[in-house]
Amino acid sequence: MEIIQIKASSFFELLKMKDTSMWEIFAQMLGEKEKEIVFLDDEEKILFNYILPNNLAQLNGDREKFSKEYSDKLSGLN
Repeated sequence: MEIIQIKASSFFELLKMKDTSMWEIFAQMLGEKEKEIVFLDDEEKILFNYILPNNLAQLNGDREKFSKEYSDKLSGLN
């Protein structure tokens, strides 16, 4: 498994500037091998990680699951 480290603040700022979804970027990264994406803070501490699957169907499933969990968390804050 390939490990890719990403500085979270820079990554999400770039997504905002390019008006692009992280899922679009992840789709471009799909390949034969699974990849672990490790998001780091500015001090290079691990914030979270994501195992990028090797196919688009599984990525779309992950996106739907993430969207539901995110929506549930937001509704719990209100």
